[in-house]
Formats: sequence, structure tokens, C-alpha cells
Amino acid sequence: MVRENLRATVLGFVAAVGVFALLFYFAGVDDLVATLRDADPQYLVFVLFATLAWLAAWSLSLNTVLDVLGVELSYVSSFLVFAGATFSNNITPFGQAGGEPVTAYLISRTADAEYERSLAAIASVDTLNFVPSVTIALVGAGYFATEVALSTNENLLAAIGAVVALAVLVPGLVYAGWRRRYGLEARVVSALTPLIRSLADRLPRVSVPTAEGIEHRINGFFRAIERVASNPRGLALALGASAAGWLCQMLALWLAFGAIGVDVRLSVALVVVPIAAIAGVTPLPGGAGGIETVLVILLLAAPLPTITEPIAVAAVVIFRGAIYWVPTILGGAVVAWIGSGLGIGAGPE
Repeated sequence: MVRENLRATVLGFVAAVGVFALLFYFAGVDDLVATLRDADPQYLVFVLFATLAWLAAWSLSLNTVLDVLGVELSYVSSFLVFAGATFSNNITPFGQAGGEPVTAYLISRTADAEYERSLAAIASVDTLNFVPSVTIALVGAGYFATEVALSTNENLLAAIGAVVALAVLVPGLVYAGWRRRYGLEARVVSALTPLIRSLADRLPRVSVPTAEGIEHRINGFFRAIERVASNPRGLALALGASAAGWLCQMLALWLAFGAIGVDVRLSVALVVVPIAAIAGVTPLPGGAGGIETVLVILLLAAPLPTITEPIAVAAVVIFRGAIYWVPTILGGAVVAWIGSGLGIGAGPE
């Protein structure tokens, strides 16, 4: 199983390299290199700070959810664990969906908490992060529409239409799932119990869990989700931290354009960043290659004459270089540290 996961990750990175090669060829390698070479170092530092601020904000969201679930973890430890979570998301296919089990393991090891409660915590954070992204994208689209004629570009209109559809569809599905959560829980238990027992039976040195034990753990996951959803104060704080994190990401893209001497409206970043983030669900590790491609397409679709192919790709390379590699390097060190058995500490500071 580990060998298969490794093979999928390697193939994903190979595919991502291919996507980047096509993207750089499309922009013109010489023009792209020249644009990046002239980037303002001061702006690059600002992009780095915006990236760290994004990590700090979403770490606060994770820390808040863990507190609601009764898991004691200091803010500094939450920051490091979230960096590790982002690392696992960035090296596994399908982004957050692929990295969540690893993230739950990091939380459970660091905070000495049950795995199902840790999984519920990171699943709650990822779900909560969706709400501000769509809201900010809609606000940005509305503001952008007051500055330019959106109707002149069908591609941009289609992207915004997709966000509107998600803004209606996803909350509706979440609400329907919440109303039918007990029936959904019973179906999950019924479907996963034979699968988990079959996998455990084939793995060496792994005891086959009882059906009652599996049901207890799945019930614990659902109870933890319910506990988060029924805490208005915790939800408000987590959503506020999530929104702040999104704004930091959007500011980082805006600063990336400043680094190459191009002035763009901040409202453009409000629209394209959350839309492009949807590409993180592709089989590419952490959405690498897919997110960058969508960003470039959306930026070129915006009616902004100053944004050419080399400029769009250069700004995206700076932006995603920080957003992808800073938490990947930091989180990789955290995962190695936890994997060594040393841990990073839990409890209040």
C-alpha cells in the first residue's frame, strides 16, 4: 500500500512537471526568466510575510476547532502541525482529500488525541475554509464588475458563474447532510466496516478490528463534527481566521505583481485566488500545476491590458512559489521531527 501511494505521488509530480513545462513554453521561457530576474526583492519579502500570515491565520482556525473538541494544543504547536498538514496536502494527490489522513495522524501524535477526533478537526477546518473563499470571490467579482465590463469576457463570466453555483450547491448539500446525519452515519458504518476489516486482514502486524470497535470510532468522528457545528462562538472565530488567511493569500498574489512592477487591482486577486484553489482537487500533488494553470487562464481572461502571458506566469510563479514551497519546506521538517518520535509539545504555552 505504501509502495502504491509512493508511485501515485511520483507520477503526480511527473505530471506536474509536464504541466509546468507547457505553461513556461506558453509564456516564453526567455521572457519569463527576464521578468523574474528583475523582480523587486523587497516585494518578494512582503510576499513571504503574507504567506506566513496566511499560515498563522489558518493555524488559529485549527487551534480554535481543536479547543472546541477539547484537544489541548498550544498555538505554536498548532502552527507547526498546520505546516505539517500543508506539507502532506502538497505531496499527496487530490490535495486536502489525500492529505487529511496524514494530518489527523500528526494531530493525534502531537496532542495525544484520538485519531477520529483529530480527523474530525482537520475535516472541519477544511470545510470551514470553503465558506470565506466563495464569499470573498463573490464580493471581489461584484467590486470588479463596477470597474470593468465583465460581460465582455465569457471565460471570466463562466468562472464567476461556477463560483455562484458552488455558493448555492455546497451549502445546500452540507445542510441536507446535516439534517440526515444519523442516517448518513449508519450508511458509512455499514459501508466501511467490511472494507476496513478486509484491509486490516491483509496487512502484516495489524490486528483485525471488531465491527463494534469500527462503529465506535466512526461514531466518535461524527460526534466530534457535531460538537464543532453546534458551537457558534468557535465557528465564528474559526471562520474569521479562515477569512483572514484567504485575504493574506490574495494579498500575496497582489504583491507578486508588484514585485515585477505591474499594478493590478486587488479585486482581481479576490476573484481568481479562491477559484483557482478549486483545482487543488486534481490528482496532481497539492494541485501543483493545475492551480497555476487556472490562475494564469483567469488572469489572462480578465480585461487587463497590462497582463501578458510572461507577466501572468511570472506573478503566479512568485505567488505559488511562496504559497506552495514555504509550508512544504517548513512542514516537511515538522513531519520529520514528529516521525522521529521527539514531538513538538502540546498543551497551553
